Amino acid sequence: MAEVALRSIVDSDLDALFELMRDPEAVRMAAFTAADPDDRTAFDAHMAKIRTAPQVTNRAITADGLLVGSVASFVVDGDTEVTYWIDRSFWGQGIATRALALLLEKIEVRPVFARTASDNLGSIKVLQKSGFTVTGTERGFANARNEEIEETLLRLDGPA
Repeated sequence: MAEVALRSIVDSDLDALFELMRDPEAVRMAAFTAADPDDRTAFDAHMAKIRTAPQVTNRAITADGLLVGSVASFVVDGDTEVTYWIDRSFWGQGIATRALALLLEKIEVRPVFARTASDNLGSIKVLQKSGFTVTGTERGFANARNEEIEETLLRLDGPA
């Protein structure tokens, strides 16, 4: 298994992260993405905003030193949520699970929430391996699919 680590996102990561977040299959699975994943100006503006936001922890994920994605926590309406994005060529290797565990070690607040497209079984599995439990579902508009879909809501109450 690859050695997974988190580090700060640096300017030289942005081109690679932009490309990862444009992968059509990954975008479809993530479902709740930017309105236009090919809009570099919007991507750069979003990254500039979240890289300086005090309630956001955004980290690059490396596997054996290679940039393979990102993981973040952020606050929405007072709730801390997590998200992650892994290069599709690294799916199924336990990298997302390890990266999320590393991030959760740094987040001192509980509960922590997550949400994912209900048909994204890989992401649900990552979250459940990390201690999250399903709390319900709701419907939301998924930009990547241009339709309303069901998303699964999850919660982690475990130790901080």
